[in-house]
Amino acid sequence: MDELQSLREELAASSEPLTAARIAEAVRSSGLALGSGTTQQLVRSLRDELVGLGPLQQFVDQEGVTDVLVGVRGRIYTDGTAGLQSTEVQVGSEEQVRGLARRLIAMSGGRLDEGHPCADGRIGDCRIHAVIPPVAVEGTMISVRVSRSSVTSVAELSRQWAQPELWVPAVRGIIAGRMNWLISGATGSGKTSLLAGMLGECRAEERIVVVEDTTELHPDHPHVLHLQGRQGNVEGAGRVDMGRLVRETLRMRPDRLMVGECRGAELRDFLTAMNTGHQGAGGTVHANSPESVPARLVAMGALAGLSPETVSLQAAAALDVVVHVERVAGARMPVAVSAVSYAEGRLVMEPVLIQDQGRTRRGPGWGAFASRTGLQGGGLDV
Repeated sequence: MDELQSLREELAASSEPLTAARIAEAVRSSGLALGSGTTQQLVRSLRDELVGLGPLQQFVDQEGVTDVLVGVRGRIYTDGTAGLQSTEVQVGSEEQVRGLARRLIAMSGGRLDEGHPCADGRIGDCRIHAVIPPVAVEGTMISVRVSRSSVTSVAELSRQWAQPELWVPAVRGIIAGRMNWLISGATGSGKTSLLAGMLGECRAEERIVVVEDTTELHPDHPHVLHLQGRQGNVEGAGRVDMGRLVRETLRMRPDRLMVGECRGAELRDFLTAMNTGHQGAGGTVHANSPESVPARLVAMGALAGLSPETVSLQAAAALDVVVHVERVAGARMPVAVSAVSYAEGRLVMEPVLIQDQGRTRRGPGWGAFASRTGLQGGGLDV
């Protein structure tokens, strides 16, 4: 109807912040003859269209959803506790999908066009990524990663774990022993959730400084400071990368330094920080298994101009353990703890605890790990 289109245009052109209350007031004063239920539905629809995620918002709001994906022909998929599923909903035509992608990236302060066909940003608790043709061959692709604001402790996370009575003491022991650690795993395996839960186990008087590309870590701890990277403008000016932020943290007197995800040249500064007396530091890294972590670190070190041997020596001196997490039957859980060492010119992952065919067993690195974490003498029976 013409009145509704005029209302849309009026709100879109408004110089005032478009809050839900502002949209509701505009609907009430528009003169549209609507029942109370229809009015609420219209307010939600306009909110999602103008300041939210449009047709994706209803899926973002669903409990248990961690990702909302727009794929071929605008079809919407969700991922989460129920796994990857089709919603049987379509955004619309390619033109509509591209318009939605551009609006979301623009809302996050970015740019998406032929000159910048790939872009990402953040809107509220959601991280947005979009790719348009010709880079995206099948059509515009949108990926939304949902970061829930609820805080999850190790105890709550462990409800999904197999044999939590074995893994919880080991995870808590890493914190109590002030070890330097990395959490490895594939995308969506629960790395960030476990890292946040582990930080919640730190003593309240400790000062934690977190460095992230986009802020996702919200641990249940009274003294957490966040530094967030910044993209450059169209000319590339004003960019603040992760390496710079890690160096800045060293002047902020951190008791614990955390890097939300090591993915590039910032690894050099992270390892350097841990090798200059910063114990109890941690972070996450993408890897398919504990054994693939050394190659992943070497690849990131190469981006910083470090040789494989230098990365291996630095990592062995800086890191104590790697906790590997996987997604098993919809549950996210630790499946291996490995001690980091250097032997015969390479980085070695020595098994401490490992899940094998549904059972957890100790590895050859257990003795030293148990001594360091206070689990020596039967504190953990496997």
